[in-house]
Amino acid sequence: QLQASGGGLVQAGGSLRLSCAASDRTLSSSHMGWFRQAPGKEREFVAAISWSGGTTRYVDSVKGRFTISRDNAKNTVYLQMNSLKPEDTAVYYCAAARYWRNVYSPDDMMYWGKGTQVTVSS
Repeated sequence: QLQASGGGLVQAGGSLRLSCAASDRTLSSSHMGWFRQAPGKEREFVAAISWSGGTTRYVDSVKGRFTISRDNAKNTVYLQMNSLKPEDTAVYYCAAARYWRNVYSPDDMMYWGKGTQVTVSS
């Protein structure tokens, strides 16, 4: 139901914009989150946006560099990533939550999309 795209290889300091699209209305009525998983590490919360788009949250390590947004008419959520660092290298996943309190934990998300690889070279 969810498909993430937009990953790639970029040099440190560069930018990428990830997209997460849904084939139905699931996304537009859900709180959405972006997570990432680096090799050998647990999946971690990156950013979240409420269903209306009025509230956003970020992990401290990406604040000021990443921006999450959504277009419910297009059933799409975005993650604009600027000033990328090598430590941002990971597979990025989008996921949907029914309740806002769940958006921080991978275990509490309802639906997951396939990930997209982001690689930042130094």
